[in-house]
Amino acid sequence: MQTFISETIDDILLKHSSFEDCVFVLPSQRAGVFVKDTFKNKIVEGFLPEILTIESFIGQISEISKADAIQLLFHFYTIYCEVEEHPDSFDVFSSWAFVVLQDFNEIDQYLINTQAIFTYLRDVQRLKKWSVKGEFKETKLMKDHLIFMERLGVYYSKFYSFLLDKKIGYQGLMYREATTKTAAFINKHPHKKFFFIGFNALNKAEEFLFEAFLENEQSEVYWDIDRAFFKSNHSAGSFIRKYKTKWKYYEKNTLKQISNNFLAEKNIEIIGATKNISQLKYAGEILEGFSNHQNTALVLGDESLLSVALNSIPENVDAINITMGYPLQNVPTSQLISAIFQLFITQDTLQRTAANEFYHKDVTRLFKNPVIFQLVSEEAQQELVSIQEIISKENTSFIDLATISSYLAPLEEESSAVILAIFKPIISVNDFISRILNLLENAKDHVSVLEKEYLYRFYNAFTQLLNLNNSKNYFQNIKTIYQFYRQIIANEKLSFQGEPLNGLQLMGMLETRVLDFENVIITSVNENIIPSSSTQNSFIPFDIKVEFGLPTYREKDAIYSYHFFRLLQRAKNIFLLYNTENDSFGSGEKSRFISQLELMRTGLTSKRIAPKVLTEPKEQIEIGKNKQVLEKLRELAVKGISPSAITNYLYNPIAFYKQKILRISELDLVEETIAANTMGTVIHDTLEELYKPYINLFLSTDHLDIMMKEYKKLVAKYFIKHFKNGDIATGKNRLAFEVSKQFVKRFLSLEKKVLKEGHQVKILGTELALETFFTVPGIDFPIKIKGIVDRIDEFDGVTRIIDYKTGKVNAADLKVLNFEEIQTVKYSKAIQILLYAFLYSQNNSLKTEPSLEAGIISFKNLKGGLLKINFSSKVKNPDYSITDEKLQEFMEQIKLLLQEIYNPEIPFKEPKTLSYS
Repeated sequence: MQTFISETIDDILLKHSSFEDCVFVLPSQRAGVFVKDTFKNKIVEGFLPEILTIESFIGQISEISKADAIQLLFHFYTIYCEVEEHPDSFDVFSSWAFVVLQDFNEIDQYLINTQAIFTYLRDVQRLKKWSVKGEFKETKLMKDHLIFMERLGVYYSKFYSFLLDKKIGYQGLMYREATTKTAAFINKHPHKKFFFIGFNALNKAEEFLFEAFLENEQSEVYWDIDRAFFKSNHSAGSFIRKYKTKWKYYEKNTLKQISNNFLAEKNIEIIGATKNISQLKYAGEILEGFSNHQNTALVLGDESLLSVALNSIPENVDAINITMGYPLQNVPTSQLISAIFQLFITQDTLQRTAANEFYHKDVTRLFKNPVIFQLVSEEAQQELVSIQEIISKENTSFIDLATISSYLAPLEEESSAVILAIFKPIISVNDFISRILNLLENAKDHVSVLEKEYLYRFYNAFTQLLNLNNSKNYFQNIKTIYQFYRQIIANEKLSFQGEPLNGLQLMGMLETRVLDFENVIITSVNENIIPSSSTQNSFIPFDIKVEFGLPTYREKDAIYSYHFFRLLQRAKNIFLLYNTENDSFGSGEKSRFISQLELMRTGLTSKRIAPKVLTEPKEQIEIGKNKQVLEKLRELAVKGISPSAITNYLYNPIAFYKQKILRISELDLVEETIAANTMGTVIHDTLEELYKPYINLFLSTDHLDIMMKEYKKLVAKYFIKHFKNGDIATGKNRLAFEVSKQFVKRFLSLEKKVLKEGHQVKILGTELALETFFTVPGIDFPIKIKGIVDRIDEFDGVTRIIDYKTGKVNAADLKVLNFEEIQTVKYSKAIQILLYAFLYSQNNSLKTEPSLEAGIISFKNLKGGLLKINFSSKVKNPDYSITDEKLQEFMEQIKLLLQEIYNPEIPFKEPKTLSYS
């Protein structure tokens, strides 16, 4: 395959044998590597030409050094503060300054008359508030915006002069200054020959430079354009057609090397894939089919998918060159820095700065970071792991410096001091930056070579921030520097090292300029990606851009069109992948470039792919009962099985196994908001203490009046006990606290109402622990059943067993019509209540006349009163009485369930479906 670079050099070699006084100007540094390699294969001896990128070339002419984005922002703020009497803070300024700088850059690149455009902008704003009636209600925001737009010209002129004095600038300034010095530069180098190779969309300054060099007749321009685009109205050739029409040079000269490769025979596949990962996985399958990847490019339309692409490269790719950088914000060190910032930002947001207390999640996030882990020895790493367990156990939402110091005490002294320094009160912004630098400095001796590179980049960034702040002092608080830090790393990337001429080329669309490949795979060929979205951040409206000849989305679409179709010109095997899945942001619509390609060529192959879905049936978990398990079950029989354990087995035998055999409990986390079980415990304990003094007494309304005076104090007492270190003064916790008080108040009011209606209530016991042993056929040892009954009372001579539930319970949950059906989750609440009744019957003989009832008081259904176990289906004639016969029939079913649990032949088996109740 004859590449554009090879064709160009062949043409140059026909006229030139020596290149000592030749300069090749290229769009990118990467293109220069391929030019050198091509020269190596075409000349035997001699000097290579000087090879420059267009940016370097402009720098030589303008004699101005390019300033980085941080420097420009700080210098711009200096000018802004000089102009404004009441300037915005640096963080507010930086939120819009980058957009202004971009506008300044475009204005200079396109050699716009600055006075004219800023006056035009000002007049447009004035017209907006003009009214025929002479009345216009102007808000402060509108007034501030008008003042801002009127001062843009002042900002520009002062900033431009400031940068010129320092001989530094942004790219546009360098271009504008270069145009004023072009003639002098040409006269200074009369013997040099300049070759401009592979350009397409030129800004006005570049057009001026190219024309000036061409008119000197010591320069040549080599465009890479195909006849299919140049001889038609296709957008890919729009720029070069314009230069051919408007440049004076081409009135007497023809364009060099118009190729005719696009319509040559090619294998083109258009592939629709579901989601982004499917695209890249399929791209990996395509690469796997190539025996040699030497002349192959994988081009990512969406460069944020680089990490996915790297994980999709097949094993037969033995060499790869990655032209894109890896986003700095994705490396572990970035997460460490963000975690440190978050400590103090959350502290300030939650107003904990004065006490120097830190939110527990921010503390554990920092301690979990891999860099912090590597700072300490392997033995001490376990101490870092245990810190989270300690915080959870103490239920500490906010942790002070002294507590953190105690957590770090077991660590090595040096590491402990470095980590503890992070948490100390902040004296100044410079002090905060110095802490981060100190941490990075200490971490470098404990990490891998790759991680050292990460640390080095962050160390440089923060050193630069420290130096700038020392000279300017613009960072007033942590939030400002954090916002600025995020803006920096969003655009910073780590470069990969590799051999640019060998193996697979993994690149973004812009890196393909001037280069040609035999095999091309392009991913994310969707609208709003290729070409990119039409939205632009600018203070210059669209119509004004058109009026002054500034680029809009239309020009940018044409640039994308050129890059896309140029890459296909000489390729033989082309694979275009796009995302077929629609979403609210427009993905799923294939790029217009694919539609254009389908109209321009025949013989294209189109298909859609989807990941292979394996429909292997999920095997239910089964755990057999070996000797160890049976021994644990025997221990459980001695210790006692609770009603909740039995209902847990009905719900999921595997969960029963984990909890009762393996004794695995749920992870203990810090309870920031009051959990339902904590709220239930508080209400239970409050009612127990309220009713305890009246055991074996008949309640009176006076007793209830005393309780009404005490309940608020007791609810608060038990919240403090069970919600350790929790804050119940605000937010959801305050709501839960108030709801708990309301539950107790409404319950006591209901009790008082019952007494006023003439009923007699005698308290027999609260929170009674009951237990009994009984034998089960087939099991050669007795089994203990145990449970704690919330309340037992006597209501008009009928003994009642009562269980409190803070959740919602309905009467239907407690209806039992057939005991043979009771071994299901549906009857879990009924099973629990009947087991309490059974335990009571074993300790108190039932009378001949039915006098025992049992039920649930649901605090979310207090209007229902005591919801009793009902053995009748008749609505008007319920059966609430619990007799020996009914209990025996019920216990027969419980024995069958226990026989299943203790049967060594029946494994613990996960149910096919799990209920959510």
